[in-house]
Amino acid sequence: MLRVGCGTVPGVIDSHCHLDYIERPSEALSELGLTGVVCIGASPEHARAAVALAEEFPQVWATVGIHPTDAAEQDSPEARATLEALATHPRVVGVGESGLDDYWAQDVRAQQMAAFEWQLDLAGRVGKPVVVHTRDRQGQESAHVGVMECLGAWGGGTAILHCFSGHRGLLEVGLARGDYFGFAGNVTFRNAPEIQAAAREVPLDRLLVETDAPFLAPVPKRGRPNRPGFVRYTLEFLAALRGLPVEELERVTDENARRVYGLS
Repeated sequence: MLRVGCGTVPGVIDSHCHLDYIERPSEALSELGLTGVVCIGASPEHARAAVALAEEFPQVWATVGIHPTDAAEQDSPEARATLEALATHPRVVGVGESGLDDYWAQDVRAQQMAAFEWQLDLAGRVGKPVVVHTRDRQGQESAHVGVMECLGAWGGGTAILHCFSGHRGLLEVGLARGDYFGFAGNVTFRNAPEIQAAAREVPLDRLLVETDAPFLAPVPKRGRPNRPGFVRYTLEFLAALRGLPVEELERVTDENARRVYGLS
């Protein structure tokens, strides 16, 4: 058992990180009691890197996809063929991250939608969950509404709503569909009441913890490059938020990650 903050954590799975962005990944995998990570391959290049890491390290699994902010440049017949081939790899446990993003790019909705709908179809065909990215500009919700409509029309399987924003409509759609909700370091920020409210409401058997490393480091590491092991700080925060022992929430979120991703 490893003691951190006021809790004791036997180990935890980071359900969403970009391990191939991090120097010396073998060191990152041995930090802070981490027991496993899902490395997100959000472009053909990063998908190949994620699969390579999953082949090298038994505690790493991969997803393959095209991030919405890269859809205009990355989505092509060649890219789709690459991802189709990788999606059936035994160490690949999901498709994405995909989705819609109006925060960074507001004039490429058609390309984002085409890539998202194709990845939903791919996830359904290979029988693996789709990892969904959704981000709007402040005061807007067009990306969230678009994702809600796509998921509502999709009958192909389960979605993982990565770095969940707390959006009420998407929360209701995801709960009705049986989807999972990933909470990252931003749930620990003082200016995140909507995310924290959702983290209290999501049923325990749909709750995941993630880092999105090297992005979104949680308090008390905010402002620094994130590390997969920092998922423990998010776990501790969520346990306190829900009034649960850290060990219990660690067990539950690990079980959830193994169930939704089909981890061995």
